[in-house]
Amino acid sequence: MIDLLFLVLPETLLLDLAGPAEAFRLANQQLQRRGKPAAFRLRYVGPRADAPTSVGARLAGIEPLPADLDGPSWIVLLGQPSGRESALARPLPQAWAQARRWLATTVAPRLGDDVRLLTVCAGALLAADAGLLAGRRCTTHHEMLDALRRLAPAALVAANRVFVVDGPVASSAGVTAGIDLALHLIAGHCGDALAAAVAQVLVVYQRRSPEDPELSPLLAGRNHLHAAVHRVQDAVGERPTQDWSLAAMADVAHVTPRHLSRLFLQHVGCTPRAYVEGIRYALAARALDDGLPAVRAIESAGIAGTRQWRRMRARHRAGAA
Repeated sequence: MIDLLFLVLPETLLLDLAGPAEAFRLANQQLQRRGKPAAFRLRYVGPRADAPTSVGARLAGIEPLPADLDGPSWIVLLGQPSGRESALARPLPQAWAQARRWLATTVAPRLGDDVRLLTVCAGALLAADAGLLAGRRCTTHHEMLDALRRLAPAALVAANRVFVVDGPVASSAGVTAGIDLALHLIAGHCGDALAAAVAQVLVVYQRRSPEDPELSPLLAGRNHLHAAVHRVQDAVGERPTQDWSLAAMADVAHVTPRHLSRLFLQHVGCTPRAYVEGIRYALAARALDDGLPAVRAIESAGIAGTRQWRRMRARHRAGAA
């Protein structure tokens, strides 16, 4: 299980905290509904046991900053309305200085495969002030870009990005972009289908920035709110090798086959059969890119032999031309 440590400072932007936290909580919920263990343990740490948030409500029961990181940990740095002023002030505000020292001494030496750093909005300024962004690509809220460049002159600061991922460091533009970043990380750790289910519960559209890999076919066609179509897409994503006849998909959706075809054309832009083929083609192509032998890659995606794969590949190449 990954420890998610949300670093809470006075006047933390509540949406920067609550948005990603809810996404990770819902990921645990979706995993448990599938009979799997939770993947994330949500913790809230900081230099003070309680702190006011940006909207005035106070958060209590905040854990002290841990002296060590025990096992896989993702540290989440959040924005503050006064984040830019705190980062550039001298002397530093006490809570900011304590957090900065903890990041430099406890987090920085462990940053790597099992420890990641996530920043939302002005959280990137705190990471920069602690020396964690030198030589890395990163971003922040558009109003903070100049301050980020000043605090981390050796960083590669990207403007106009929803989020940027550079190795163990992932930064987002702030506010609702923190949810996009959380969904991206959930997809990487728990799978695209589960991330899509979380996005559906949150009633948000899946987004990807130009800095990220091309939108996964498992997420394409999900920017709608029709529950029956989502049920079919979830089922196909989770069990792509199953015999997905139109009747079988209609059973999952609890509608007639003819009505399901109409719903897919209206909300997804293709037929149910074409959707299944797109998922299988993408999975096979990904397996081939990962070095899996052709026969095994094709079988793992539910494609019935090399002849069907060649026909499918020809159709997709023609469609992309």
